[in-house]
Amino acid sequence: MDINSKTKTICLIGNPIEHSLSPNIHNYLFEKYDINMKYLCFKVEDTNLEEAIQGVRSLGIKGCNITIPHKVEVMKFLDDIDKNAKLIGAVNTIENKNGKLIGYNTDGIGFVKSILDKGYKIKDKNIMIIGAGGACRSIAVELASKGAKKIEIRNRSLESAKKIKTIIKDNFDTEICISSEKIEREDLEQIDIIINTTPIGMDKDRENCPIDENISVSKDLLVCDIVYKPHETKFLKWAKKNNLDIVYGIDMLVNQAIYGFYIWTKIKPLEQENIKKILRGI
Repeated sequence: MDINSKTKTICLIGNPIEHSLSPNIHNYLFEKYDINMKYLCFKVEDTNLEEAIQGVRSLGIKGCNITIPHKVEVMKFLDDIDKNAKLIGAVNTIENKNGKLIGYNTDGIGFVKSILDKGYKIKDKNIMIIGAGGACRSIAVELASKGAKKIEIRNRSLESAKKIKTIIKDNFDTEICISSEKIEREDLEQIDIIINTTPIGMDKDRENCPIDENISVSKDLLVCDIVYKPHETKFLKWAKKNNLDIVYGIDMLVNQAIYGFYIWTKIKPLEQENIKKILRGI
């Protein structure tokens, strides 16, 4: 679609932004649904964040994604924040509603959608999350809001895990526990879903696995990894070796982006598989 005087802008604000796949996803969807919008990336330093957000409002930018390192700091410059985003303490999507900036967090929503798409349910399930960073926090809040029976967080350091435990305990009925212990076979026998939210398996760490690859599992277990490069991590290869169902990192990436697209356009696209094919080729 040609750019003209009626073209609206959606943007990514962060630093770095050079390797983002968001323009590929959203510009494809804008073309597919004949929407007169374009998605651009803006590299914004910490010291310029407030001015950048004011620019979103004053320039009439329809909405934006927020990426590292601004997901927390940006909250103070918004007019309203979605309930779950407040609990998570981070925003990754902004809607400009007639000059009123509203913040959302679509990470957990996108992840849970990936599980539901596999035919699994969240309600009354026992779930283990590896890692205790921002991704864990957003996923844990969304899982608890969907009725997970128990969430166990495994992380080497318990400081950040304790904060997530407090959020879940104070706001949901879901049982929450934390541990720094190594994951054993017996632990896996007690859960229904396991999720890796750490960077283990990507880039320089791609030959590593967040659990012992020699462990075998005798029960049905859904294995999920939020790492999307490489497409099939060591963790997911371990799951396949044990004939377990898996959720790829690219599933969460696409689903959280699609929810952002819905926030901006009120359209629920059915293009997940086509987008995944495009991204795998990049």
